Amino acid sequence: MGILTYRNIRAIEIEDRSLAHLRNVIHSKIRRGESFAFSWEVSVDRGSGRNSIWLGPDIPVVFEFFDSREIPLNPRWLRELNRSANSPTGLVLVPEPEAAQAPTPQE
Repeated sequence: MGILTYRNIRAIEIEDRSLAHLRNVIHSKIRRGESFAFSWEVSVDRGSGRNSIWLGPDIPVVFEFFDSREIPLNPRWLRELNRSANSPTGLVLVPEPEAAQAPTPQE
């Protein structure tokens, strides 16, 4: 379970795999100087509902991972998250699609 910290406020606890994908998308947008919204659902044990924050190049964001290993990224998931981040509603964490299988060599 990782943590996204926004303006020195612990904003969201999220699984490391999801956080690694979000980090990639968020870093890409911030590197290009783009601002955007990021929204997520609040779990029932925390009261339900949705939260949303505004992210941009001038807003400090910290990604904390509890697993020290680098997480392999799913290109299909990155494309879907980027599409979401570029939409009028902003970045929303969508479920991970199955990774595209590499073709097996013919024998």
